[in-house]
Amino acid sequence: MTLVIGVDSSTQSTKALVVEAETGRVVGGSRQPHPDGTEVDPRAWRIACERAVAEARADVSEPIAAIAVAGQQHGMVTVDADGEPVRPALLWNDTRSAAETEQFVAKHRPDRLAELTGSVPVPSFTVTKLAWLSEHEPAAADRVDRVMLPHDWVSWTLSEPGTEPATDRGDASGTGYFSPRTGEWLPDLLADAFGGRTPRLPRLLGPAEVGGRTTEGTLVAAGTGDNMGAALALNAGPGDVVVSLGTSGTVFAVTEEGSADPTGFVAGFCDATGRYLPLVCTLNAARVLTTTAALLGTDLAGLDELALRAEPGSGGLVFVPYLDGERTPNLPDASGTLTGIRRGNLTPENVARSAVEGMLCGLADGLAELRRVGVQARRVLLIGGAARSAAVQAVASGLFDAPVEVPEPAEYVALGAARQAAWALSGASEPPAWPVRADAIEPSSGGEAVRAAYTAAVAQIHGHVG
Repeated sequence: MTLVIGVDSSTQSTKALVVEAETGRVVGGSRQPHPDGTEVDPRAWRIACERAVAEARADVSEPIAAIAVAGQQHGMVTVDADGEPVRPALLWNDTRSAAETEQFVAKHRPDRLAELTGSVPVPSFTVTKLAWLSEHEPAAADRVDRVMLPHDWVSWTLSEPGTEPATDRGDASGTGYFSPRTGEWLPDLLADAFGGRTPRLPRLLGPAEVGGRTTEGTLVAAGTGDNMGAALALNAGPGDVVVSLGTSGTVFAVTEEGSADPTGFVAGFCDATGRYLPLVCTLNAARVLTTTAALLGTDLAGLDELALRAEPGSGGLVFVPYLDGERTPNLPDASGTLTGIRRGNLTPENVARSAVEGMLCGLADGLAELRRVGVQARRVLLIGGAARSAAVQAVASGLFDAPVEVPEPAEYVALGAARQAAWALSGASEPPAWPVRADAIEPSSGGEAVRAAYTAAVAQIHGHVG
């Protein structure tokens, strides 16, 4: 039996899975927490990874042949000439670079940036965080020798000393200084954002290339971004749209052609197989539900029960859930709003359902944007911790205007990383064929009215956000 490890280095934790390379069967797993906040010492990720990997393989006697890391996108990891972090990493959900983003986009024009990089940067993107660092911490910026993404950093620290940092085109496409069309870095764009500084960047690897080896000889695969890892685990292909409900909410699809959306709603990323992954991201997903549950004095199971007792439309309540600002639409300073309140509809049941509807309406808007750039939605795959909620499933089946399926619970980002590790180990032209099982959800009614009320509320509160 040949074993590989897939690592998901996410915002909140590291998950590690030990997986049988030939079949995809999970034989061990572990989770280790990360520090909270929007900036983190990246060494904490390395420690969490070591602990998660050790615990996941504790009961496994066979050696580990390969490992790969899929990590949270966009984060800025800066290291000095000795390979030590210059400052805490800025995470994707850190929006302090909003002013620098506005200046950068105005200078280079949205249409040109979309053509060059596939995306119009928002404060999540690495390039904007480098602009912030240059402006606000110039002495630290002067010490930066290399810039990496979170998955690049973890993969590099797993590898034996002397290994050059590496990345893949999937994660690189979220930096704002990479060309999905040519598969090359855009160092001039980076230098312009970073005050003329030219830090070194990771090697760019193909989907199944090897990045290095650990000191024990375990192969370290290229790794990728978290959304790319999930798509790989799900074996997503053209016609499949994935809606992921984690800390952030993402809507993405695998396509044969890249996208370049000058409005900035759709990010034109690459995937982990050599294709493309147009994606829409919202900052507010599962935390909307946990926050609302706490407000109502219950847990997620209790929120589920309350929401299912309310009618579609929540009695006229509309929850615009921009609790942490928002990325899509680009409203980093926005706050959440509960509107439509009347004496007769302000009940725990309606508040609970409005939170579910508001969270999912933002993602349904994301699917509409993917369709606008040419994505065909044959089915929607609903994943993430909140995807198992009966209320979430009931609402989603009426909002997405496509058949909804819920794959069986799994750590899909870590599983995708494991599949990439197995692919790199095999040297084959295609990744190994691992089964994916999913349940179809019965469609529900009332979705059009819910979407219309949500759209009207957003327009009333925030005006035109297109």
